[in-house]
Amino acid sequence: MSASTAANAVTGVNDGFVLVAKRDCQTCELVQPVVRELVGGPRTIAVYSQDDPTFPEGVAGVRDDRALEVSFRLAIETVPTLIRMEGGREIERVVGWQRDEWRALTGVNSLGEGLPEWRPGCGSKSVEPGIIDELEIKYGDVAFQSRRIEIDPHEDEIEAMYSRGWSDGLPLVPPTRLRVHRMLKGTNRKPSEVLGLLPPDLQPMHGVLATTMFCTPIVIVNGPVARAIGMNARGNALGQGNRANATIGRAVQLCVRNVGGGRPQGVDRSTLGTPGKYTFCFAEDEEHSFWEPLSVERGFAAGVSTVTVFAGDAVHGIVDQQSRTPESLSRTFALSLRGVNHWKLAQGADAILVVCPEHERTFKAAGWTKARLRQELDGLLQLPAEEVVRGAGGIAEGVPAAALGDRKTIPKFRKDGLLIVRAGGDAGMFSAMIAGWGASGAIGSTPVTHAIRD
Repeated sequence: MSASTAANAVTGVNDGFVLVAKRDCQTCELVQPVVRELVGGPRTIAVYSQDDPTFPEGVAGVRDDRALEVSFRLAIETVPTLIRMEGGREIERVVGWQRDEWRALTGVNSLGEGLPEWRPGCGSKSVEPGIIDELEIKYGDVAFQSRRIEIDPHEDEIEAMYSRGWSDGLPLVPPTRLRVHRMLKGTNRKPSEVLGLLPPDLQPMHGVLATTMFCTPIVIVNGPVARAIGMNARGNALGQGNRANATIGRAVQLCVRNVGGGRPQGVDRSTLGTPGKYTFCFAEDEEHSFWEPLSVERGFAAGVSTVTVFAGDAVHGIVDQQSRTPESLSRTFALSLRGVNHWKLAQGADAILVVCPEHERTFKAAGWTKARLRQELDGLLQLPAEEVVRGAGGIAEGVPAAALGDRKTIPKFRKDGLLIVRAGGDAGMFSAMIAGWGASGAIGSTPVTHAIRD
């Protein structure tokens, strides 16, 4: 409902005037004689006071708007505000005291004789910090899709959430309607919008969120949005200390727990788990890289903000402080990547290779693109069949002989199963690998990349 139609519905004034004022306003105090003159005139006028129903003084029938419903519905931003109504619709309004405009609006040419020609109004109580959000929930068209859970007034909110199993072990901020509404005002999402159905509770196969392996959803952000929200892509990018990285990753995990039902020793059957189940989110350092970003590799235009979700486990360091050629450093990477899940397992898990700046400079100096590095790794990660077949080396684990057939080698990773990103601090020749879920290639748990909506 627009303010023009709301005026009649809320005030009942069909033809006449509506005035909204408050005692705590010098301009409203100034125009009291004008208000008394209008109330004594032939036209209907509904006078609303935001803070004192005895104000303006000497005016009978002042309406109490301390609940600010009328001010909210009429979209009052400044007091005093005088509105002229005709045929049940708002025709015009005057904000603050402007003598000529009040006279033109009311048709009373002698109005305000002896008063200053102009005085600015004051801020309406309905738009004070925080108040507008409460009024939007109370009187606005805000329909929440989520169900509401009442907590006893005598319960401690933090303990109540923990006892109900909502917490990941750390304190939570209670998601009140007001807090959720304020959060959503920073987005283009409506409170009634359903973003999607989150497994495992809504899927017959629980997958990565219910596996006995270590893995967890890992979030990688590309594009301008990462810089806009202050994400960390440099020193300690995979660690603690950055609000955006930590908040996004933890929000994902809390959704997994409370929306999807992935709770440890319940649906989540991970044998050991990983600290990444608290939060695992970082940005790629595109600004300082000479390589194309992950988002472009995955089909998006340069400059598009994206989010990639990968099912992976812990960070495994790759230490090489001696290699000064891309060939030598590639062999270090390949040797480390071969150990994903097990040296004798192939194509059962994807992986992320996080290349630090000092290591990237080695490739840059030799003119190696990311594609060139990937090509080199593909060749180096052709595993000899005789070494990885089950039983080889006296180790029962390995690739089944039937899966090898008559092949002499088998790729460590399936096609497109290795992601390469650039992140980390300028000092230190320490890159990392993040192993993927052991069922990545087998049952279709592949990384997913989507553009981030503005």
